[in-house]
Amino acid sequence: MLKTILHKMVKTVSKKTLKRIPKLKPGDKAPDFEIPDQDGNILHLSDFKGKKVALYFYPKDDTTTCTVESCNLRDNYSKLKRKGYEVIGISNDSVKSHKKFEKKYKLPFRLGADTEKKVVSDYDVFGKKMLFGRTYDGIHRITYIINEKGIIERIITNVDSDAHSEQILEA
Repeated sequence: MLKTILHKMVKTVSKKTLKRIPKLKPGDKAPDFEIPDQDGNILHLSDFKGKKVALYFYPKDDTTTCTVESCNLRDNYSKLKRKGYEVIGISNDSVKSHKKFEKKYKLPFRLGADTEKKVVSDYDVFGKKMLFGRTYDGIHRITYIINEKGIIERIITNVDSDAHSEQILEA
């Protein structure tokens, strides 16, 4: 109950955050990357060639809205897989933090630990944000839909954490 109330408060406040419009556009080749996942295995976007990828960037493990978003993707993972999607989450959290997050919420997909902020920079999702009137640098909640050839098909910039899988499945 408290978590739901907090999520609604955060969602209301987050509507006042600065909007990030990435430089990458649909039709662009998605930048490849090499980062560890929650198990310490190296994760490359190129490993998913021939598959559709929902590459979602989120600010921080185990925070209210990020948890709601990740759990929505978890709860609809089989539907996403049936439609041919692989799901990859990326934040600046450590491998250890990702592992704890994955285990706590039983997340069935890979989480990339971009501790050097290279991937968030390449995808242009890191920048100025505003929360409670305070401006700071952080990851904007943005999802890239990448086709089987590694080309960006869509970019979801106004992510609805409660219904993110539905946004991904919209064609």
